[in-house]
Amino acid sequence: MSITATELKENLSKYLNLSLTEDVYITKNGKIISKLTNPFQERIEIAKSLIGSIPNTITLEQALDERIKKL
Repeated sequence: MSITATELKENLSKYLNLSLTEDVYITKNGKIISKLTNPFQERIEIAKSLIGSIPNTITLEQALDERIKKL
């Protein structure tokens, strides 16, 4: 999403909340000058991608043993 600096000033809390789920680009005179972003968004996406990566048929200990063997 792209907004003007004036819009950001007038509705700061709205855009801070919005930046939790998407990047908010701030423009001034038609040029992007800044970006509001969630610093943890990358970590959240990585964690979501790992859900279900270990089959339900093995225990956590078995998964750890397999990982150690591959090292």
